[in-house]
Amino acid sequence: MTKQFGGKITDALKQEYSKSEQWDGKKFVNLEETNMNIGPLKMPKILYKQFFETNGREPEQKIPILPFDKEAFLKTSSTMKFVWYGHSVVLMRIANKTILIDPMLGPNAGPISPFPIRRFSENTLDLIADFPEIDLLLLTHDHYDHLDLDSMKLLFPKVASYYVALGCSRHLEKWGVSKEKIAEFDWWKTRNFDGIEITFTPTRHFSGRGLTDRAKSLWGGWALKTTQENIYFSGDSGYGEHFKEVGLKLGPFDFGFMECGQYNENWHLIHMFPEESVQAAQDSKVKRIMPVHWAGFALAQHHWKDPIERFVIAAEKHGFEYIHPAMGSLVAYLENGSVKWWETL
Repeated sequence: MTKQFGGKITDALKQEYSKSEQWDGKKFVNLEETNMNIGPLKMPKILYKQFFETNGREPEQKIPILPFDKEAFLKTSSTMKFVWYGHSVVLMRIANKTILIDPMLGPNAGPISPFPIRRFSENTLDLIADFPEIDLLLLTHDHYDHLDLDSMKLLFPKVASYYVALGCSRHLEKWGVSKEKIAEFDWWKTRNFDGIEITFTPTRHFSGRGLTDRAKSLWGGWALKTTQENIYFSGDSGYGEHFKEVGLKLGPFDFGFMECGQYNENWHLIHMFPEESVQAAQDSKVKRIMPVHWAGFALAQHHWKDPIERFVIAAEKHGFEYIHPAMGSLVAYLENGSVKWWETL
């Protein structure tokens, strides 16, 4: 169990984090005030709904995932293509490099919880065996639904390099990754990865894997720019002014993976409602969008189809180009690739 928590924060690490403008002396903070305190009177009701009022929050049957076609994935392409595996897991091919984002492919998003949070799809850890070598793994933050120990154990032999949020290296090092393979990122830090300009962007969220490390590592999104295209991965976030700043500094974007799911009025400041996800894309100057952070787990109390249904309505209202591919399908982002696969479940 203790291995799940990852690496402990030390005085030396705190000293290192204090160089960040986001560190207030004790923890990392958001750009806008983000109060997530839920009073003791609300908590029992929230927990009861979370673990016992589950009707409609999970699909009646497991969501199938199409088999991986390695040859098609690795075939040279002039534009970015990707495979989405539910929630925020994206396997991307861009500039002839393979990039894996937030690869939580384990069966349980609550490994330290008394009640498991089961994945909507089966045998997802088995997918990793078919993956090609991973040139770069990108990690937005250290929550269990984004950084999974079981997944990482299988991925370690395949991954050449890691770009992670500031403070997350300690977890990977605890689990056996060489520090030389890992680069930590503060907001707006940019590095060139074999012709891909990669920037860590602000979000409005938090972090932590245990009771004592809340906000002791950073959180964010990723922008990936080549000579031909500009891609945005929003990361987990509440709605905020940072989206306009991302658009001004790094946009416009050809395509955006926008967080859309696991929202609730009680934690509205750290997860967007679907309508806000579309507005965030507009603020960030994204041309074509896709919702992620849904169809993986029931981490909130909305119907599991609610994110995609509301996202589509909002995108059409704003005149956005959008796609919603089936899990496991290989998609070139300029193509449609959309099927209403959720309607059959």
